[in-house]
Amino acid sequence: MEYQILNTSTCLLVLLVFIPTGLGICPSSCKCSGNDRNVDCSGRNLTVLPQGLQDNLTYLNLSFNQFVDLDHQLTRFTNLRTLDISNNWLKNVPAHLPKSLWELYATNNNIKVLQKLDTAYQWNLRVLDVSRNMVERAVLINNTLSSLKFLNLSSNKLWTVPTNMPYNIETVDLSSNFLSQILPGTLVRLQHLTSLYLHNNKFSYIPDKAFDQLSQLQEITLYNNPWSCSDNQNIPYVLQWVQGTAARVVGPPCAEQPRPWASAAPPAQPTAPDSSPMIKGTKAAGREASAAAPEPTRVTKTHKQFKAKEVPPLDPAPFPDGPQEAAATRTILVQDSAGGNASLAPATGPSTTPMTLSITSGMPANYSKMPQSTSTTLRKEEATPSARVPSRASRWQTGLLCLALLRAAAAAMD
Repeated sequence: MEYQILNTSTCLLVLLVFIPTGLGICPSSCKCSGNDRNVDCSGRNLTVLPQGLQDNLTYLNLSFNQFVDLDHQLTRFTNLRTLDISNNWLKNVPAHLPKSLWELYATNNNIKVLQKLDTAYQWNLRVLDVSRNMVERAVLINNTLSSLKFLNLSSNKLWTVPTNMPYNIETVDLSSNFLSQILPGTLVRLQHLTSLYLHNNKFSYIPDKAFDQLSQLQEITLYNNPWSCSDNQNIPYVLQWVQGTAARVVGPPCAEQPRPWASAAPPAQPTAPDSSPMIKGTKAAGREASAAAPEPTRVTKTHKQFKAKEVPPLDPAPFPDGPQEAAATRTILVQDSAGGNASLAPATGPSTTPMTLSITSGMPANYSKMPQSTSTTLRKEEATPSARVPSRASRWQTGLLCLALLRAAAAAMD
C-alpha cells in the first residue's frame, strides 16, 4: 500500500513538471506552431515579453513592436535558433543573448554601436543583420563569430570598414554608409568572401592591394561613390583590379568619366596622304634611284612635232653590191618643225633640221651576216637652208639620168 502511494506521488510530480512543456503553452497575443516552439509575436505593440513563452523555443519573432530594452530577458531560451527583433526602439543589441543562436535580425532600430560583447560568445551565429540602424562603430573581436557567413551592416553611419571580420564569412553588405577608407589588412583574411557590397558610400579610391586576397570573390558593387577619376596616384589600383578580376563588378568606377592620367597622346597625323608603309618604302626607293641617276638631257623634256615626206622608191637594178632584188628601200625626209633643241643646234642655226629615215626590208644577199629582222636606221644630218646633201640613192639616180642623156645625144648625132 505504501509502495503504491509512493509511485502515485512520483507520477504526479513528473506530470506537474513536464506537462506544461509537453503540452505547450502559446501566449494569447502570439501565434504558435511546431508544438508551440515556433512563436510569432510580431506587430502586437508589445513593450514587454508576453507571458507563457516556453523555454525550449527554437524560433521567436518580436519584430514591429515597441521594445526599448531586452537585456537579460532572452537568456533562458537556450534552444533558440532564430531571433527577430527588427523594427523596434532598441538602442543596443540585447545583452546576454543565448549562445545557441544561428540567426539574429535586428534591423531598423536605434542601435548606435555594435559592442564587442554583443557578439563575443556567439560561436554558432551564421547570420547577423544590423542594417538600417545608426551604427557608427562596429567592434568585432578577432577569432570570434567563427560560424558567421552573412553580415549586413548596410544603411548605417560607418566611416571605416570594420576590422576583425570573421575569416569564414561569405557575404558582407556595407552599402549605404559613409565609408571612405579601408584600413590596411582589413580584408586580408577574407579568403572565403564571395559577395561584397560597397555601393552608396563615400569612397574616392581603394588603397593598394586592398582586394588582392579576395580570391573567391564572385560579385562586388561599387556604384554611387565619388571616385576621384583624375587622381593618377590613387585611383589606378581599383581600375586595374576591376579589369583583371574574375568577379562580377556592378558599377565599375570611372566607367563614364574621363581619365586624364590614362589617356595617351594621339598618334601624329601623317602630313602626306601616303600613309601606307609599302607606299612610303616605294617612294623612298624612288627618291634614291632618282638621286643616283644622271640628270636627263633636255631632249627628253622638249616636245617636238615631226613632218614626214615620203620619197618614191628607187629602181633596185643599179645597185653594184650584187643581187639585192628582194630588198626594197624607202627614204623618208623628217623635218623638225619645233625649231630643234637648243642643246643640239646653235642658236644661229637654221630652224629646220632635215632627217633621213631609211627603212630596208626584204632579204639582202648577206642575209647570213644580218639578224633576221627589219633594220631601221635613223640619221640626222646637218644641212644648209639652200641645198641638201644628196643621199646615196639620189647620186645613183643622177648618174643614170646623165647616162641616158649622153646616149640620147649620141643617137642624135648619128
